[in-house]
Amino acid sequence: MLAALLHRAPKLTHAFGSQAAIATGFARTMATYLVEEDSYSFLKDLGLSRVNNGVYDGAWVAGKAGTVQSIDPASGRVIAEVTTGSVQDLERCLTAGTAAYQEWKKMPAPYRGEIVRQIGEELRKYREPLGKLVALEMGKILPEGVGEVQEFVDICDYAVGLSRMVGGAIFPSERPQHTILEKWNPLGLVGVISAFNFPCAVFGWNAAIALTIGNTVLWKGAPSTSLVSVATTKIVADVIKRNNLPPVVTLCQGGDEIGKQMVKDERVKLMSFTGSTAVGRTVGVEMQRRFGRCLLELGGNNALIINDDAPQDMALDAAFFGCIGTAGQRCTTTRRLIIHEKLYDGFVQKLVKRYTNLMQRVGHPLDQATLYGPVHNQQAVENYKQTIQEAVSLGGKIECGGKIIQRPGFFVEPTIISNLPHDAPVVKRETFAPIVYVFRAKNLTEAIGWNNEVDQGLSSALFTSNVQSAFQWIGENGSDCGIVNINTSPSGAEIGGAFGGEKHTGGGRESGSDAWKQYARRSTITVNHSADLPLAQGIVFDSTYSRELNPNFSTSFSRSSR
Repeated sequence: MLAALLHRAPKLTHAFGSQAAIATGFARTMATYLVEEDSYSFLKDLGLSRVNNGVYDGAWVAGKAGTVQSIDPASGRVIAEVTTGSVQDLERCLTAGTAAYQEWKKMPAPYRGEIVRQIGEELRKYREPLGKLVALEMGKILPEGVGEVQEFVDICDYAVGLSRMVGGAIFPSERPQHTILEKWNPLGLVGVISAFNFPCAVFGWNAAIALTIGNTVLWKGAPSTSLVSVATTKIVADVIKRNNLPPVVTLCQGGDEIGKQMVKDERVKLMSFTGSTAVGRTVGVEMQRRFGRCLLELGGNNALIINDDAPQDMALDAAFFGCIGTAGQRCTTTRRLIIHEKLYDGFVQKLVKRYTNLMQRVGHPLDQATLYGPVHNQQAVENYKQTIQEAVSLGGKIECGGKIIQRPGFFVEPTIISNLPHDAPVVKRETFAPIVYVFRAKNLTEAIGWNNEVDQGLSSALFTSNVQSAFQWIGENGSDCGIVNINTSPSGAEIGGAFGGEKHTGGGRESGSDAWKQYARRSTITVNHSADLPLAQGIVFDSTYSRELNPNFSTSFSRSSR
């Protein structure tokens, strides 16, 4: 029927360019997307439709750069489409966000905190449907999807408290009747480029804090999780409009060209980038070139050390979740297990058994019984295959897994590989897949050395019952990572602490502790509340004085030259 229709439509053929192009166009038009099916009605609850605008500058507009299809990685089916922004669309977002900053920064911090509180409350209302979308579009299991939205809610709660606690300090002055103050002020427009694996929470960690400090936010989410970006921004935008505010949050979904332009534009005062080390290096260099700020959350090659005195049942639980949670696609996923030689054989045997049993719980992320879902896309499958081939070629032994799971979607077996040198090239390179390498260590000192020898420095954990070992681990001769855990998994983190890592992980910190300072500029203020003008370091700088009367003049002046 379609062929006959094409045969009778020469003008239509000319418009599309070829009969093949027409066939593709008709197939796209006729295919049913998940958003149109009753079993996925939660997508409409989030305001999504078959085709969704991917640009928000105070109003939702269709991006001019084209359309991307969002794919369910567990089935390969199209969920819906999003129109992506062009450089011209980005310019409108930059202009809107910069203008909104002029009004937003003048509002009292507690008022800004109140707006963030309302955003958190609105997210609570949509926690289940938005969590389902995160699970559906990213591929993580449902509890993880809902938990990710909860993290956004939690950081909003945290930011509300912060809005009444952001403060500087008062320092003693060396001069009488002088006081030194420290004040933190907002930067301006903050750019956020987030990754596919945490398509909602990473934006939340940045936005809640940045807004509270007084910045406005421009977001570009990962293209493959554009629906989460659109749905989340809709929730935030509703709160902004309800309070008659300018667009303090804008969105421009798009490809590399949008990200590159955000990094180049002088109006973006801070760029928060989550992604690969290779791209992060480029972002860092470009931001430094124009003296902008950057917050980098890059690769992780995280190790879990099992000491000979470890609580083994706890360690086994931590290793199991740490290695296979989110199908190995967390920045904090456990990628290396360093086990004391006394425990090695038994521990690996127990872990292999758990992996084997897990295969009964493989399924669609929205299925309540599923514990292990797909990787995100076909590229992840290819990376998995290539890494396993390389590991085997270097002498690695597959203890379990190592194969593609034959079912619709992008499913691979969680894999344990032994018999490789601790410093093999494949081990020292992060592969974003459910692959863990296991090693036999003689003692804790050797294990710490192996933990530290990779370029990445995000997360790490030690299981031990020995207080001396624990303090060695967290001290100057211990882990060189940003996250250094004891008797808990290296996978995941709480919002109360600053999240981020060292070395090739980028050095950025998000979320709790004093990470808020990265979104602000510091002013050191000296207040003279006397009637005189004494100078620092006791300097006397008066042209009426001669060197003979003040023999220390030149010395004092040189001391003050800093």
